[in-house]
Amino acid sequence: MEEKKLFDGEYRFMELVWKNEPVRSMELARLCLDQLGWKKSTCFTVLKKLSQRGFVRNENAVVTAMVKRDEVQRQESKAVVDKSFGGSLPAFVTAFLSDRKLTKEEAEELRTMIEKAVE
Repeated sequence: MEEKKLFDGEYRFMELVWKNEPVRSMELARLCLDQLGWKKSTCFTVLKKLSQRGFVRNENAVVTAMVKRDEVQRQESKAVVDKSFGGSLPAFVTAFLSDRKLTKEEAEELRTMIEKAVE
């Protein structure tokens, strides 16, 4: 699968698309202005770039996501673990948990996820 990397501003733009799709491009420009402080030209520039890269489709002035949020989050998470922790998930978890406590519910949810991943 081709890697789908988003820069910070692009990710915030995609959040608007994911939350509002299908969304008319003019409404998306209004949302970009209200929530990101972007001018219409900036919104349409990012829309065009993300369309060319296969993240969104803009047909008849209606924008829809071509990539799911969880797919992008999965790749972003993997990149952080690879870059910052040498690909070691235990090292990542150790760093993440070093200064916080889990609730019993969180611990049970993590146990369940680990058991499913091992199967």
